[in-house]
Amino acid sequence: MRANTMKNLERITLDPGVMGGKPCIRGLRVTVGALVALVAAEKTRADILRLYPYLEAADIDQALAYAAWRVEELEVPLSAA
Repeated sequence: MRANTMKNLERITLDPGVMGGKPCIRGLRVTVGALVALVAAEKTRADILRLYPYLEAADIDQALAYAAWRVEELEVPLSAA
């Protein structure tokens, strides 16, 4: 994914006052990390939506897209020189 893809993730919110600023779904107290962990634990979309009835399938899609985008980011260390 390219950096401009982040603009298309309107369901992902970052707010220092919600969950310590971790990326969340639509300002709710459900983090991207929590959803990705559930997917990694082989929970189905139906399972996740049952656990969090206020979420939508598109929230799961965007959480995974955000996680994939973050993994592809390149961190470049700054030199002190």
